[in-house]
Amino acid sequence: MTRPLPQSVLFCCDHNAIRSPMAEGMMKKFYGHACYVQSAGVHNDLEIDGFAIAVCQEIGVELSRHRSRSFEEMQQWGDDLSGFDLVVALSPASQRLALEFTRFFHLDVEYWQVMDPAGIGEAREAKLAAYRQTRDQIRARMIDRFGPPTQAD
Repeated sequence: MTRPLPQSVLFCCDHNAIRSPMAEGMMKKFYGHACYVQSAGVHNDLEIDGFAIAVCQEIGVELSRHRSRSFEEMQQWGDDLSGFDLVVALSPASQRLALEFTRFFHLDVEYWQVMDPAGIGEAREAKLAAYRQTRDQIRARMIDRFGPPTQAD
């Protein structure tokens, strides 16, 4: 169901290393500067995943400069969570934490059930296939929610 593009969106997942950076990168690529976009994780204990970088590069989304961060670090660095119109949780743990923040701030929180590709497949091609599936799930949910990309795909 397409709804108007919010002014600001925060994508979140467990580690801010795969799903939420993919979503942040695709949102910026597809909708340009029409919306302020960030991402965060429940934890910041991993760097951006190389397979996430590779499969997003296939569609022209650059993730190699992404630096993972947690909700706590966001707040320490001055990103006020109450300033986001929408929080999109891509994992159950991030949804719980986002809903916890709704006790203090008025935030719209959506949960998009998206596969976590970490640990799936042993061979490189099997891993890439799993990461592509996750990327494509995020892209489909994004287009369903926000409409066709306004920037070149």
